[in-house]
Amino acid sequence: MALSPQFGSIIPSQAQQLLASNYLQFNTAAGATFAQQYLPEIYEQEVERYGNRTLSGFLKMVGAEMPMTSDQVIWSEQNRLHISYLACTTGAVVGTTQVINLSPGVATAQNVISVNDTVVVLDPVSGLEAKAIVTATTVGVGGNITVQSLSGAGATLTAQGFAAAGLKVFVYGSDYAKGSNIAIGGALARVSVDPVLTQFSNSPIIIRNQYTISGSDMAQIGWVEVATEDGTSGFLWYLKAESETRLRFEDYLEMAMIEGELNGSALNPATQRGTQGLFAAIQARGNVEVGFTAANGLGEFDAILKNLDTQGAIEENMLFLQRQTSLDFDDMLGAISWGAQGGTAFGLFENSEEMALNLGFSGFRRGSYDFYKTDWKYLNDASTRGGIVGVNSIEGVLVPAGTSTVYDQILGTNIRRPFLHVRYRASQGDDRRMKSWLTGSAGGAFTSTLDAMEVNFLSERCLVTQAANNFVLFKGL
Repeated sequence: MALSPQFGSIIPSQAQQLLASNYLQFNTAAGATFAQQYLPEIYEQEVERYGNRTLSGFLKMVGAEMPMTSDQVIWSEQNRLHISYLACTTGAVVGTTQVINLSPGVATAQNVISVNDTVVVLDPVSGLEAKAIVTATTVGVGGNITVQSLSGAGATLTAQGFAAAGLKVFVYGSDYAKGSNIAIGGALARVSVDPVLTQFSNSPIIIRNQYTISGSDMAQIGWVEVATEDGTSGFLWYLKAESETRLRFEDYLEMAMIEGELNGSALNPATQRGTQGLFAAIQARGNVEVGFTAANGLGEFDAILKNLDTQGAIEENMLFLQRQTSLDFDDMLGAISWGAQGGTAFGLFENSEEMALNLGFSGFRRGSYDFYKTDWKYLNDASTRGGIVGVNSIEGVLVPAGTSTVYDQILGTNIRRPFLHVRYRASQGDDRRMKSWLTGSAGGAFTSTLDAMEVNFLSERCLVTQAANNFVLFKGL
């Protein structure tokens, strides 16, 4: 029989005073049938029904926090080093040479291939391959090359059976005659290739929260001791509500960085621009794995590794997984001999298994990669993404460990940054990483005539997801 999960009520209640909904009474629920003239045995302390209810901690494990002073953070990522073109088409045949149109229809595709470069021409459909030397080139946007095949007994690509479209071409070197010289200018001159950087940006959002309680309710003593996650306890009801507001806000600081979306609506797009969170960044610039299960075996995971090989090939990676996906990984790894497949690895934790386990990680190696796996509470909690299945389910993320190299436009040099890190607004005038202050006339605050205490929280921040092509988002099917 299938388990029927008991999530409890996840619907919050607005209660700014002592009400039946948030305190014990003896005319409803468990006390409805108890004779009121008798003294009940009452526990004075609350039961931690849902354990530690906070969800933050993910970004603390994988990233760092650094200040910023602008409404926008901009970074540039290096593009690939080598010269390659996809979706090429064959053109006119002149004797034993043939024209190749490089990436037609791609408005930004520039031809930077020089005469005497040697290229590999691949036909992914038929599996045909040919090596060729470039005999003529038309550089610039929409350019083309003319090649002489080095294989196929001098036959053109068409004569060898290559398709007319969908070819891949990449440069693997050059071949010059003895005593040759590189021409200066003209069609035979070599093309100088400048580095191309791709620019990305993100904007910080302002996250706020507030808890308000009247001066009278602050002075109200309860008869049940309340305890908070941060260790505060007492018989003043507002202590718990204030603490929970703070904890909820601290969770929001991380949840907004995870779930954030850029504002594409007409609602205050100039001032409330939104921010790109982790999930949105991976979906836009990273890799998405849909429907990973243990039933598909190790082959599906190996396909992920092969894709990582085509990207940055970061050797150490962290897996933050929803419960079912974590179990699928356990089943997958349990079906093989760990020793035969490379054994466990804890390099990220200075090869300390104890350190890794204390942080909730287990390590394993596959191929040339080390992985550190842990459950992600945010994906399991019923009040957030826990219990969701199907296409709306986020089942985990793969995050590369360590740092990446980016070009700093202000410094004019390459710098190292964690792949995933938070930027918060701060300067000598104001540090907006995590602000809290009191207003009103109660609780020690004497800022206005309001007979209440207002506890205010504010932060301004955004997430920087660098080299998102090395991240993997696991989604449900």
